[in-house]
Amino acid sequence: MATGNTGVRAGLGDHRLPQPVPAGEYENCPVTDVLRRVSDKWTLLLLTLLDQRPHRFNELHRAVDGISQRMLTRSLRTLESDGLVGREVFPTSPPSVEYRLTPLGVSLLEPLSALAGWAVGHHPEIAAARRRSARERV
Repeated sequence: MATGNTGVRAGLGDHRLPQPVPAGEYENCPVTDVLRRVSDKWTLLLLTLLDQRPHRFNELHRAVDGISQRMLTRSLRTLESDGLVGREVFPTSPPSVEYRLTPLGVSLLEPLSALAGWAVGHHPEIAAARRRSARERV
């Protein structure tokens, strides 16, 4: 996974995983790493907002109901450290900061959009399967 899985195709069935999958390999897999990042509670929402246009910190804070300033700061710093979001400081008094997607962040939007489209299109099937499963466990 970590080194040999760079050519992921639409059909993952052709890729043979070792049995058992070594925990270290799974933990170091780039796919696992990126999926953990984008599945963070606020990441998708922040990326979607920043796709619309650059935002200042307080604009983002007002746009995301329920996020604390501390969590917004942590989320933006993490996205910045991953190279997905850029931060520009303007020399005003007090200084103002604007966040925008980097080219790397923009390149992530297409696969995320495909995943979102799949999720929306198949959510009724998933919800029905969950209901069936819950009834079978009772």
